Amino acid sequence: MSILVDVGTRLCVSGITGREGTFHTLRNRAYGTQVVSGVTPGKGGQDVEGIPVFNTFHEAVAATGANTAMIFVPPRFAADSILEAEDAGIELTVAITEGIPAHDELLVYNTIAKNGRSRLVGPNCPGILSPGKANVGIIPAAFFKEGKVGVVSRSGTLTYQIGNVLAQKGFGNSTIVGIGGDPVPGTDFADVLELFEADPETELIVMCGEIGGDAEERAAQFIAEQVSKPVVAYIAGFTAPPGKTMGHAGAIVSGSRGTAAAKAEALEAKRVRVARTPTGVAELAASLLGAAITSS
Repeated sequence: MSILVDVGTRLCVSGITGREGTFHTLRNRAYGTQVVSGVTPGKGGQDVEGIPVFNTFHEAVAATGANTAMIFVPPRFAADSILEAEDAGIELTVAITEGIPAHDELLVYNTIAKNGRSRLVGPNCPGILSPGKANVGIIPAAFFKEGKVGVVSRSGTLTYQIGNVLAQKGFGNSTIVGIGGDPVPGTDFADVLELFEADPETELIVMCGEIGGDAEERAAQFIAEQVSKPVVAYIAGFTAPPGKTMGHAGAIVSGSRGTAAAKAEALEAKRVRVARTPTGVAELAASLLGAAITSS
């Protein structure tokens, strides 16, 4: 199995006619994802290499049965696009767009939470990959192969590095989920951990966090209470200076809060093993999987 995206994913891309939207849409389709439609207001009736383009999500869903959306529109239009997808009955929206105003993100988060009929991953995320099944986003699928390690990360590039080291050691992934690093994410660590816990093909979970906020601390508590599978973690930013945003908008340390050391301490207190380098966490995960295989 996998989580969130699989062979049943029917993808509709908002912003499909833009340069980045076209490029990644075609890459997702080439991987095997069912890309059934796109949305660009004013360009309905056109197509992108055979993929039909509609003016609205409502039209796209009615005509093609799309159940998943990918957002590639500019920041000032992204919130409206996400909410339109949700209103049209899209079950999962993956927002790649970065730079969305925090006020817009908060509006989207509260609307989706209130209605309770869809899930948002992102914004400012690399997307979701279930190796061998579907790729929705900008994750370079060549780094990954099918396997039993679930990965959830606030960072895109660190996810690729960890997955590549795992693949080099002979271990693949059930699903890789990039949740993004913005201040108001649609999906957090605990949400994905819950899905991996319920997935029978995921035997080990890798969690990649970073400085800023308290998502990792909350995840540590969730793991202690709800997760029976082994979890290993990495926190980026041990040398980050306080008071400066590092990379993502949510990666900022205020005083003693949100530091990599504090997050690692919280996780280790709940018996989650925390590596100090991306390569180290992949090696740790591989050693734990190897031990499980040997003992089974």
